[in-house]
Amino acid sequence: MKGSYLISNNSIDQTGIKEILDQEHILEFDANQRKFIQDQRSRLLSILEKNEKPVYGINTGFGALCNTIIPDDQLNSLQINLVRSHACGFGELATPEICRLVLLLKILSLVKGYSAVSIELIDFLIQLYNAKIYPVIPVMGSLGASGDLAPLAHLSLSTIGEGQVYFNDEIKETNSVLSQHNLTAPFLKAKEGLALLNGTQFSLALLLNAYWKAKSCYHNANRIAALSMESFNCNISFLHPTIHEIRNQKGQIHAANELRNWFEGSDIYSREEKSVQDPYSFRCAPQVHGASLDVIEYCERIINYEINSVTDNPLLISNEEIISGGNFHAQPLALASDFLCIALSELANISERRLYQLICGNRGLPDFLTADAGLNSGYMIVQYAAAAAVSMNKQWCTPSSVDSIISSKGQEDHVSMAANAGIKCNKVAEQTELVLAMEWMTASRAWQFRNQWKMNSKLQQLRNDYIAKIAFNHDDHIPSKDYQPTILFLRAHSEF
Repeated sequence: MKGSYLISNNSIDQTGIKEILDQEHILEFDANQRKFIQDQRSRLLSILEKNEKPVYGINTGFGALCNTIIPDDQLNSLQINLVRSHACGFGELATPEICRLVLLLKILSLVKGYSAVSIELIDFLIQLYNAKIYPVIPVMGSLGASGDLAPLAHLSLSTIGEGQVYFNDEIKETNSVLSQHNLTAPFLKAKEGLALLNGTQFSLALLLNAYWKAKSCYHNANRIAALSMESFNCNISFLHPTIHEIRNQKGQIHAANELRNWFEGSDIYSREEKSVQDPYSFRCAPQVHGASLDVIEYCERIINYEINSVTDNPLLISNEEIISGGNFHAQPLALASDFLCIALSELANISERRLYQLICGNRGLPDFLTADAGLNSGYMIVQYAAAAAVSMNKQWCTPSSVDSIISSKGQEDHVSMAANAGIKCNKVAEQTELVLAMEWMTASRAWQFRNQWKMNSKLQQLRNDYIAKIAFNHDDHIPSKDYQPTILFLRAHSEF
């Protein structure tokens, strides 16, 4: 039986989000928070009845139309028109997993109560989530201020019975799926369309997804590097604890410790014919991997803040005050996504260099890791492919957050481009996984020529399990067939 998660005003971090997703928890509503939301909605309606002044997005137009007053009898139509007109996304579709995450994050934000939406709207979104009905979202179209307008408009089309949804791994028309589940679209009342569209949940979902991949890549990079170091017969004196302690960099110390653990029980310490120093891609792995870990942990802090944030506008902050602000501006997420791009790219960059060293015929290894070089090319072109991926990663590391394009007749004159940063960050994460898989394939192949040596039992077992699934092939074959199985193998055995 599936567990449940009680939605309240309590804080939750990325670990809690991952647990909800991985364990497929059903969302349930805390009674006290439910009452608070109902009270907030009543306060909003009371303010609107008493207040003759315009309130942005509730009885005015949007963006540059903020001074256009909307009659009371058209306020609901205003919100519906907002969702329809802003559903301008394009490009490839976000995966069902990303759409699911966006929906969850939007629910958690609205439940804070400051958006003052109706309880019926939140109930509907929770019903969608629990029924595994996820609105389809094109990835392109957000500027990252005033929130992720276009992506969240596509998410919100479901509330008016329009658009498309993922259900049972298929894309279907929203209306047909709602009818199948006896669900009725709540449509939208004063402020609700704006509350749905103003927010950073799409950019946050992209960053969060890339963060999870980055954390896995970091730990995999250490164990894959360990296998490469074994196969290259490194002089691992560079892992001496004091070297790293006197540098005093937290990530570096962690990486060195994790690498060192992979050599327990290995005979690498007593092997002969050691080089005095190894190339940087081996010797500086703790410094490089550790610096990426520091960035990953910085991103985790930003993510945890944002999960628990209210990013709508305007906000009902007291019994009498509806205040306009700029919490929808996703600059923290844009900078974090760009930074994470660089950190991931460097994990791939140094991985490709280790791969290169392994195929060069050094340290007693055959050229290109084939016993019959010339007739066979071995892993010569695996390195080419890894180099192509690394080069593309570097191009994707051009920061999105330094760009800003004026929109809405100058009203929105500085934007974050956080979604664009998140999109390319996920691409870099995927290709970093691929490059690390290529290094694992190469190091595993190199170890075939080192059978006289002994390595850490856990690492040896992992390599044995891998060879049992993807057998060593002496002759030339098609390496690309092994990429995805290797990625899946490393994911399945990830310690994150």
